[in-house]
Amino acid sequence: MKLSEIATAIGARIENASPDTEIIGVAGIERALPGQLTFVANQKYASAARTTHASAVIVDEKFPAVSTGILRTKNPYFAWAKAIELFYQPPTYAPGIHPTAVVHPSARLGKNAHLGPYVVIDENVEIGDNVVLLAHVSIYRGAKIGNNFFAHTHAVVREFCQVGNNVVLQNAAIVGSDGFGFAKDNSAHWHKIVQAGTVVIGDDVEIQAGSCIDRAAVGQTVIARGVKIDNLVQVGHASTVGEDTLLCAQVGLAGSTDVGQNVILAGQVGVAGHCKIGDGAIATAQSGIPNDVEAGKTVSGYPAIDNRLWLRCCAVFNKLPDLAKAIRKSS
Repeated sequence: MKLSEIATAIGARIENASPDTEIIGVAGIERALPGQLTFVANQKYASAARTTHASAVIVDEKFPAVSTGILRTKNPYFAWAKAIELFYQPPTYAPGIHPTAVVHPSARLGKNAHLGPYVVIDENVEIGDNVVLLAHVSIYRGAKIGNNFFAHTHAVVREFCQVGNNVVLQNAAIVGSDGFGFAKDNSAHWHKIVQAGTVVIGDDVEIQAGSCIDRAAVGQTVIARGVKIDNLVQVGHASTVGEDTLLCAQVGLAGSTDVGQNVILAGQVGVAGHCKIGDGAIATAQSGIPNDVEAGKTVSGYPAIDNRLWLRCCAVFNKLPDLAKAIRKSS
């Protein structure tokens, strides 16, 4: 594919290279070879851009000039994502139902369904057009699922849950598992609270491998449009996650957490129950959030505090041994 064709497809302009340069693939900046395309989205990799063997590098508008060919764009990371799509197409699955799949007679499937080996669809399930269910996917009774649903092996949608259009469940993702609800009886034994609610998943959501979205005891757990959920994330019962929010690996939301729109919770962030995270907030990795977070705030640490204050605290922590030694000498 010519560099000019790539530039048109990703919305970039060419610098320091012939538009007729042939590109045969994409690669990371440190391993790219002549004939390949790479990218830089972080200034700390500027030196790698100067030494890469790639034929061209996707960079932002302010990136300094280098001797390598350049595709300059406002959003290099997004452009890189589109460039990968030009060279790699994921497998497609022809319509058809494998003979080992079990579909209840009352279930309704839309057009062009692909059902792999040992898929199980229970009674009164409704699924839209162009669904792909790979091996061992289970859809419990009464679930309602929109168009273009893609579920990888061992994904599960539990009873009466609702899933929108263009939703992807990666391997072993579970929508509608029981919420963690127990009450002590008069003998101090734990009694299970029936989880009678549901989960509602909006359009354009992706839930990645091993993540669990718990159903509510009553009412709904809601994952809004465009939310992306990484591997091994736990969303507790009756929680709400707003549009275009990112929940990164091993995030845990306790029950009744209210997360706003465009929030980013980085890896291993934990949020206590009944907390509200405002729109646009960011929590850095391993933060513990026991209280509400204002919209637009960036927080870190445990208990989570303003990120800039946390960075100053970390700088002090490194000096504590010397400070303690100085105090002992002066006393």
